[in-house]
Amino acid sequence: MDKIKMGVVGLGQRGKGITKDVLVKNGDIVITALCDVYEDRITECAEIVKKENGNEPKGTLNYRDLISKELIDAVYIATSWETHIPVAIDFLNAGIPVALEVGGSLDIKELWELVDAWEKTKTPFMFMENCCYGKDELLGTQMARKGVFGEIVHCSGAYAHDLREEVATGKEKRHYRLNHYISENCENYPTHELGPIAKLLNINRGNRMVSLVSVASKAAGMRDYVKKNSDKLENKELQGEIFNQGDIVDTIITCENGETIRMCLDTTLPRSYDRAFTVRGTNGYYTQTLNYVFIDGDEEAFQTIEHNMKNINNAVKYEEEYLPEFWKKITKEEIEAGHGGMDAFEFRGFVSALKNKKEMPIDVYDAAAWMCITALSSESIKNNGAPVQIPDFTRGAYKTRKPKDVFPI
Repeated sequence: MDKIKMGVVGLGQRGKGITKDVLVKNGDIVITALCDVYEDRITECAEIVKKENGNEPKGTLNYRDLISKELIDAVYIATSWETHIPVAIDFLNAGIPVALEVGGSLDIKELWELVDAWEKTKTPFMFMENCCYGKDELLGTQMARKGVFGEIVHCSGAYAHDLREEVATGKEKRHYRLNHYISENCENYPTHELGPIAKLLNINRGNRMVSLVSVASKAAGMRDYVKKNSDKLENKELQGEIFNQGDIVDTIITCENGETIRMCLDTTLPRSYDRAFTVRGTNGYYTQTLNYVFIDGDEEAFQTIEHNMKNINNAVKYEEEYLPEFWKKITKEEIEAGHGGMDAFEFRGFVSALKNKKEMPIDVYDAAAWMCITALSSESIKNNGAPVQIPDFTRGAYKTRKPKDVFPI
C-alpha cells in the first residue's frame, strides 16, 4: 500500500479540523471521499483538500456511498456521538478499516455489537483517543512503567473544559452537545482522561475495570450562562431551558488488580482547561496540572512545592530519560497539527499499523471499555451513586493479553 485512500465521514468541528490540520498534511494519506449531512460542510472541506493536495474528493450526504474498497482504503469517522458506532459497524462489516473518533456511548448493547463486528471481520479498527499520545500522559506512563513511582495505587484525570459557549450555541453551530446537555446526566466525555490511565494500568491486558460509582452536582452553570448572555445568544428558546447535565460529575472506578481511578467531568462552570492527569504510587507521584514529579525522600522538591511552588514544571528534567523519542523529535509542523502534536501522532500510529499490518495501538476492546463509562455513569447517578458493574468486553481474554505500548509509530 503506497498512499492510503481515506474517506472522512462527519465534517463538523472535529472532522473539519482533522481534515485541514492533519490528514491533508500526512504524506501517507490522500482524501478521496467526504461525507456529511450538510452540503456546505462537504463543499468547504473539498476546497481544503483540493487546495492542499490537488485532488477533488467525492462528496456525498450518505455515508453508505463511501462503502467501496475501490473508493477508499480506510475511513475516519467523526460524526455525532450517537451515530459513531452504527456507522463504524457498517464499515467494519464491509472490510474497510476504521479510525473512530472519541465520545461516550449511552448504549451498552451497541458496544457489544461493535466488538462482535470486529471479532467477526477482524477489519483493522483504531479508537482515535489523541490524549493517549499527549506529552504529559506519555511521560508519566513511561516513568510508571519503569518503576519510578513504585507500585501504582491510584490514577486520576479530568475533562475540565469550559464549554458553556459551545453548548449554548449548539443549534446555530449544528452541534449535538446541546441536546445531550439538556436530556442526559452522565460522564459524557470519558475517554480523554480515562484512555491514558487505562493504558498505564494495562486495562484489557492483564487488568480490567470492575465497577464504578458516579455522582453529579446540580445543573446550574448553563442556566446561569444563558441568563447572563440572553442578549447575545441567537437561540432564544434556551431562555428558561432546563439542563439535566450536572455541572460536576465525579466517577470512581475500581480495577481488578486493586487500583482506583478517579474521573471528573467539569464543563459548564467558568474555569481554565485541565486534564489533571495524575499518577500515585508507593514511591512518588506525577501531576500534570503542575507538571510536577515528587519522589519519596526528595526533601528539596517537597519543601519547594509546599512553600513557594518553585518546583512547578520540574518534570522537564525527566524528559530526556523517559519521554518517547517521537516527542523529543517533534517538529513545528507537528505541534501545529492539532492539540500540540497529539493529533498528528495518533494518525501516524493508525497509518503505521495499517500499512504494516500490525495490531492497532488502541483497539476495539479499549473503545468499548472506555465508551461504556457514559452509560454506566448515567445508571449510577440515577441510583444515587450506586455501584455498577463494568462489562468485560474481552470475554476473559484480558487475562492472557500482553501489555502493549500505545505508540508504535
